[in-house]
Amino acid sequence: MLSGKYLPDWFITGLLFMIVAAWLVPGIGMTETLVNLGNVIDAGVILIFFFYGLKLDPEKLRRGMSNWRMHLAVQSTTFIIFPLLILPFYPIFRDTPREIFWTGMFFLAALPSTVSSSVVMVSIAGGNIPGAIFNASISGIIGIIMTPFWMGLFLTSQSAGFEFGHVIVQLVTQIIMPVAAGLLLHQYFVRWVTRHLPKLAMFDKIIILLIVYESFSHSFMAGIFSQVSWLALILLCVAVIILFFVVMYLTRLMAKLLKFKREDMITLVFAGSKKSLVHGSVFASVLFAGISGAGIYLLPIMIYHAFQLFYISVVARRMALATIL
Repeated sequence: MLSGKYLPDWFITGLLFMIVAAWLVPGIGMTETLVNLGNVIDAGVILIFFFYGLKLDPEKLRRGMSNWRMHLAVQSTTFIIFPLLILPFYPIFRDTPREIFWTGMFFLAALPSTVSSSVVMVSIAGGNIPGAIFNASISGIIGIIMTPFWMGLFLTSQSAGFEFGHVIVQLVTQIIMPVAAGLLLHQYFVRWVTRHLPKLAMFDKIIILLIVYESFSHSFMAGIFSQVSWLALILLCVAVIILFFVVMYLTRLMAKLLKFKREDMITLVFAGSKKSLVHGSVFASVLFAGISGAGIYLLPIMIYHAFQLFYISVVARRMALATIL
């Protein structure tokens, strides 16, 4: 049985609860007042990335750059191979009712890797822990540029609610500036951050749950899901899981071709195949603000998040056991 430490069932349950709540009672706190759900989420996103910057140690990042072959492999998988696996299907879905599902899958593919669970799983499996920390940290920084870049190629032509200039301003004020401020203040608050890591992780999850509720509220109020069949949702789940296993296979193959040591192979497979729901949610609150299909855009990363936690937990424990034996 998987430990709750590595499979946060309460959070996954919370995600499902927020979707149901948005279906039954959409729009709570979304009225045009000074203190509404949107303003709370905007403030929460700024704090998430400020705390993310506080947690980044510039000196450790500099020291971690030596194993450049592994780092290049991980980041290439995250930001190049992932999107290129989804990109060829665009002509099939373009200008069809199912294009929104493709966009959601492409959004998943364009996201950075997750931080905490990547490091935990690499540690359990006996991989390169410093390499996992470096790649998970740098992935979030690269994602601030690469995720909006990839999505901007398609959202401008797909949605009238997408204003690229407005998105750039929000990216700078809500993401880039808070991260930069956190990095500058890291040396003064590093002990405080270390003491409060569990609370900061809890704060991240609460903001994510609010973003999920708001996104799905917009979608339900616009009637987006009334046009979606159960078959389409099942096929979406299958597509997400297939993508996961394809990337797992490709990272193993890449590690073999590059003749990585076992520790580096584990880090490449685990860090390269994972995607961050934290970044997915907060990026969605910026990129898809005011777009009625925001809930569907979030579905693939939510499915991927739950599945990757389950499967990688099993694989990590098997690798650890094989090492012992």
